[in-house]
Amino acid sequence: MRTGFVIAIIISCLSAKAAVIPVGLQERVTRIKDAVALAKPGDTLLIRPGVYREGNIILQKSLVILGESYPVLDGENQYEIFTIHADGVVIQGLKFINTGVASINDLAAIKLLESSRVRILQNKFDNTFFGIYLANSNHVWIEENQLQAEAEAEHQIGNGIHLWKCDHITIHNNRVEGHRDGIYFEFVTSSLITHNHSEGNMRYGLHFMFSHKNEYRNNTFKDNGAGVAVMYTREVTMVNNSFIHNWGPSAYGLLLKDIRDSFITGNSFAENSVGIFMEGSSRNKIQHNRFNQNGYALKLQASCDDNEIIQNNFQQNTFDLVTNGSLVLNKIEANYWDRYEGYDLNKDKTGDVPYRPISMYGTIVERMPQAILLWRSFLVLLLDRAEKAIPVLTPENLIDPLPAMRPYDFN
Repeated sequence: MRTGFVIAIIISCLSAKAAVIPVGLQERVTRIKDAVALAKPGDTLLIRPGVYREGNIILQKSLVILGESYPVLDGENQYEIFTIHADGVVIQGLKFINTGVASINDLAAIKLLESSRVRILQNKFDNTFFGIYLANSNHVWIEENQLQAEAEAEHQIGNGIHLWKCDHITIHNNRVEGHRDGIYFEFVTSSLITHNHSEGNMRYGLHFMFSHKNEYRNNTFKDNGAGVAVMYTREVTMVNNSFIHNWGPSAYGLLLKDIRDSFITGNSFAENSVGIFMEGSSRNKIQHNRFNQNGYALKLQASCDDNEIIQNNFQQNTFDLVTNGSLVLNKIEANYWDRYEGYDLNKDKTGDVPYRPISMYGTIVERMPQAILLWRSFLVLLLDRAEKAIPVLTPENLIDPLPAMRPYDFN
């Protein structure tokens, strides 16, 4: 009883200090801009249903802005809608449509500048140039938003969720479709991306640049122009994500370029042109992932070294592993390969004969893509059989010394 009494006193004190200002055609205040001007830090603006066309709304005080039944803020294809330069802001339950499009200025539905402790929750974005744009901000939560765009070319659209020079950002359970990049990080640190769905974006579902010590888990990246790119970055954790049907001449499930000291585990790569493409990357651990029905499961360039590729499942891929070099500078061990034809006499579930995951035909296709026309021909079968007996083109010591006899169960 005593605890409940104290809580009631605290709530009444807060209510006395913070006002709720209704905004709508039937209210005393009909414009959001006027309500922002009237409000004091800590107040709540309750936006009634309707369509609000007010140009760019600039917010420089700590306010809570709540929408009732998704009121629409229309940028009329000319304006940025919300520009926020304040701490402790909450934006929830609004629908943003039709921002302006500009080749120089990054116009956004919500732009956050040099702000902290902001929450952007349960909003809808339709036909916005940039959806949510953060710059020089920290401790921000972006959760349960829906961002949809339908531009036909990259220059007509920006990124769904765009972060520049931020830290401690949480991006959780959002759906992003039809943008240039679904989620974009540049100079972002110590941030978390979880349970998002990024689909049908023109370039990447997720794009990292110079962004260290970040983590993304349980996301789905599907049908994007080139999948996911993590570039010039170190100490990234990528766990339990799905990379699905990122298909095209330059498409990857996951592109790793100049990546260091990162951990990639529990992910599913299915029906991609290339599951993982690695270039100039070192000291990464790729473990407990599933590669299924990809064109190339793993392209490992000669510029990569000291990576560990262990205990993964490779099943029904056209090519499991290809490389453009002859030196073996990475550890490939204890993976399951569905093409492995060895035996296990001592019944320890590990093959007694090492496995060569690189085929002669795969090496030829890597050097001459036109050779893919010979796929499934009898000549290809003869080439691969001959290469297994006397390796000539494939790296002789690129082997898995302990291939698993059965696929791993990662569930």
